[in-house]
Amino acid sequence: MKILLHSCCAPCGAYVIEQLQKDYDVAVYFCNPNIHPEEEYERRKMEIKNYCENQDIEFIEEKYNQAEWFETVKGLEKEPERGKRCSVCFKMRLGKTAELAKEKGFDCFTTTLAISPHKDTNQIFAAGKEAEEKAGVKFLARDWKLDNGFKCSCDISKEQGFYRQKYCGCVYSKR
Repeated sequence: MKILLHSCCAPCGAYVIEQLQKDYDVAVYFCNPNIHPEEEYERRKMEIKNYCENQDIEFIEEKYNQAEWFETVKGLEKEPERGKRCSVCFKMRLGKTAELAKEKGFDCFTTTLAISPHKDTNQIFAAGKEAEEKAGVKFLARDWKLDNGFKCSCDISKEQGFYRQKYCGCVYSKR
């Protein structure tokens, strides 16, 4: 079975890829117009892209379109982390992931976002399920933090020498 993995960065992606490869043929999709500034976006993209190349995993990049993201979250600038802005952001990115999964014939899709202890897994799963219903491609709702997943991702990150960012990515989370 083929799965499309939405990945936000290599530190979150490596462990999830490792887990998924036990049951799936994995391709990685980098769709993160929320990441600010563009230099940060490029740095995160290159980390996961290089990792995928080294692991012989297909890497797909969505064109960086931060203007679309700002328009999508307009009016939610003052929302706290885990607030409405995050839900809207997850819906945007997972919606695009589901659409691409359908277009390219993947059996299902998932995301690395659920490995972060800083993210609300319920928000992520709700966005994934909504995208599943719209696109008609199954969303694999898996909480990657379970069974020390986050710790394992940190260990892999350290072993690989990955750049680890200090904020989720959007300009508002940087505050």
